[in-house]
Amino acid sequence: MSPLSSLLKEYKGGRIAVYGLSEETRRTLDKIGDKADVIGLLDGYQKKGEVFGKPVISLEQAVDEHVSLILVAARPGSCRAIAKRIGAVCRENRIPLFDIRGNNLCEEKRIVYDFKGVGGITKKCLMREIQAHEAVSFDLFDTLIMRRVLFQSDIFELMDNRLRQHGILIADFPARRMAAEKKLSQSRAPKLSEIYAYMKDTYRIPEIEPEQMAVLEWEIDCGLLVARREVCGIAAGLEAAGKNVYIVTDSYYDRRQIEGILKKCGMTRYTDLFVSCEYGTGKRQSLFSAYKKTVRAASYLHIGDDPVSDIESAQENGMDALRLYGGPDLLEASGSMGLWEYVDSLSDRIRAGMFTACVFNSPFQFETEERRIGLSAAYDIGYIFFAPMICDFVLWFREQAEKYRPENILFCARDGYLIKQLYDELCNSISSVYFLTSRMAAVRSGVEDEADLRYVEKMKFGGSLEKQLEERFGIRVPAEEAGGKGASGLSGYAPEILSRAAENRKHYKKYIEKLGLKKGTAAFFDFVAKGTTQMYMGRLMEQHLQGFYFLRLEEEGMRDENPDIISFYDPEEMERSIIFKDYYILETMLTAPMPSVKGFDERGKPVYGQETRKESDIRCFQEAQEGIRGYFREYLRLCPISERKVNKRLDEMFLTLIHGMELGDQDFLNLKVEDPFFNRMTDMADML
Repeated sequence: MSPLSSLLKEYKGGRIAVYGLSEETRRTLDKIGDKADVIGLLDGYQKKGEVFGKPVISLEQAVDEHVSLILVAARPGSCRAIAKRIGAVCRENRIPLFDIRGNNLCEEKRIVYDFKGVGGITKKCLMREIQAHEAVSFDLFDTLIMRRVLFQSDIFELMDNRLRQHGILIADFPARRMAAEKKLSQSRAPKLSEIYAYMKDTYRIPEIEPEQMAVLEWEIDCGLLVARREVCGIAAGLEAAGKNVYIVTDSYYDRRQIEGILKKCGMTRYTDLFVSCEYGTGKRQSLFSAYKKTVRAASYLHIGDDPVSDIESAQENGMDALRLYGGPDLLEASGSMGLWEYVDSLSDRIRAGMFTACVFNSPFQFETEERRIGLSAAYDIGYIFFAPMICDFVLWFREQAEKYRPENILFCARDGYLIKQLYDELCNSISSVYFLTSRMAAVRSGVEDEADLRYVEKMKFGGSLEKQLEERFGIRVPAEEAGGKGASGLSGYAPEILSRAAENRKHYKKYIEKLGLKKGTAAFFDFVAKGTTQMYMGRLMEQHLQGFYFLRLEEEGMRDENPDIISFYDPEEMERSIIFKDYYILETMLTAPMPSVKGFDERGKPVYGQETRKESDIRCFQEAQEGIRGYFREYLRLCPISERKVNKRLDEMFLTLIHGMELGDQDFLNLKVEDPFFNRMTDMADML
């Protein structure tokens, strides 16, 4: 018994509503027949009328009619969007919400980091089946290529935004665009220009022609598309070896536009192309029949992601079929990696789409017995785990700079190395300064009296007094001498420390003078700190320092000094956040390829400490930084300015995944998390 039949049997005699107005709904109604009383159809965009002989009703009507079940007739990806839209109402009114595959859409999904419970094929299995058939066809969307958004409807929101940028305001554009496609698709497979012609006539849109809108949507969609590299490689390799390889796709893009998409994704080797709108019929109707009539092979294999339009429809037409999971399907099978709860806006859906297009670009997740979900390159580690949080912080930093308008912006070494680059790219800025400092350099130059030494000593050093004097102040003393003065601690060396500090201040000020800073306020970036560096630098500089921090620690310990600091995470947020646990990992990825600065010479030139990192360490975090930089640029390109929203909870979820996913970059796992000021060294593997 099919999942749908089992579900209908459970709710036999009840009044139900079916969500959806697509061809899938027609098929579902045929299967339901007299097994249930379907009182109406629901849709996110259409609230009245009649489709397939059933009235279209609102969700409120369905609640008032006390339906015993809402059945969603849609693809898995669309089901997630629908559950997000109406799930809360269903739960509140205790209305079961299921899809036609028998999945409870209100059920909370458990995060899994492997696909042991999912049946899928390996490359070896795929190639064996391919070789056994004369003609091989591939589906296009979600098989050969995928989008960097969660849902196809996100394209319409981006389209609406682009039209508004051009001064064209079309009320309820996404809803009307979706409704127009559904209306025309009930009788045939329309072209995109026909969909917009229908919209122009129906909604009286004078500002732009259908052909212009069709081209604009195609351009926006092309910007979202990315090749599924391994699948495209297999298809191209087969064609190059003399195999007949075809692409059969349901699409409102015409042949020329599909060819443009394939070229953009590097997919140029195929025998022929069959596009539904060129034939006026889709895969669920007679497109496969038209394909077979043209190709006339002895045997056929179709490869696609959709269990109905690709697998069932191909089999109904006497073809063999294999399913390769699309990225959204794999995301769903993983419990959405816990992301779904935090995805609310278009910005979030773009980020989740970028995540899916990277982590689940390959459908071949079943090659090993463990079937672990993971990443094997430092670039992807930076892109997936760290980039979303860093991206939001840089956007926040710009907001603060625009709000407070400091005369200078200082990005402190070494954590400011990458942040400065991203900020300058975002703001087209050349005026920010990579400010050479460190907690050690600031302390060596800033301490003025024994009260300062007591303050520094409270920050417990992981080593002997002799080692602390050398590392924190650059003063070397014999071990036996330091041992003899151990009871008095740093104060026993106050004259030496303070004398050296006075000299260091002169050298530091020469460096600061060379920067040519403007009078007034200087925004002072520090990633995670309580304010020690800012406090001591404030004694050396004429400018008022206003701290722009990612995270501030031990705020209560600086109340007497009362430094001017604002932070991305406020104290209340930090209490309920996981960021306090993981910021060390994040911080390690931001560092510069140069050693830490310890001070300056008499000419104001930096004096660096000894480099403790291996070449492989530096290469690894630079590759991860390239991943962060690539994500940042991609997100800014994909997400319109008006839609960009900071979502720390979603960022934290991306970061948290580093503890569950399999990491295959050994150089990353071998990294050390260093804190020379405290003389601490922690293995990255221990942080995970």
